[in-house]
Amino acid sequence: MHEVWSFIKELVNPESIISYGGFWLLLFVVYSETGLFVGFFLPGDSLLFTAGLLTATGIIGYPIYFVVLGVCLAAILGNSTGYAFGKKAGQTLFKRKKSFFFRPTHLKSAKEFYDKHGGKAIIMGSFLPIIRTFAPIVAGAVELKYSKFFLYNLIGAILWSHTMILAGYFSGKYIPGVKEYLHYIIIFLVVITAIPVISTYLKERKLRKSGN
Repeated sequence: MHEVWSFIKELVNPESIISYGGFWLLLFVVYSETGLFVGFFLPGDSLLFTAGLLTATGIIGYPIYFVVLGVCLAAILGNSTGYAFGKKAGQTLFKRKKSFFFRPTHLKSAKEFYDKHGGKAIIMGSFLPIIRTFAPIVAGAVELKYSKFFLYNLIGAILWSHTMILAGYFSGKYIPGVKEYLHYIIIFLVVITAIPVISTYLKERKLRKSGN
């Protein structure tokens, strides 16, 4: 059990993911987090920031444009996979029971976020954990036209990959000793990106209670 827990902790640690699996595991994690509903617990923003930082310091031995392009393509492919899954599963997905890897509340939050923002939720959701995983699935389930979905998907993936990776890259290039504070930066990113999701959840919970 201790070994399993240690593995899970390493799996959600951005630096460990890159240190153990390198660039290609990075791409797989990005694909999983954006395309598979079981990937909602994986790091997203912090992983991309770390990837940019480690590219600047030479730990990732690829040019920055190659890293950004690879992550962008992985996110586009992941979102497309989520869309296809949502379209195939349809409305039955919303009736699925809770399991170890599936939380109906996450899907419901993504659905409400999508209802509020429409197709733009795909773009905005790229910067929000959980929403990033489930918004493409919702788009497929409600049968958003694929041409529209692909446009939102493309814009969101480009903005997300460029913003997060380049922020890490230029921090590593121009801020001396920034790698020493990587753990604090990751915690900060996790907290900042979680605030909108938690805030939305609390508002919805308050509305549900007031409606009863």
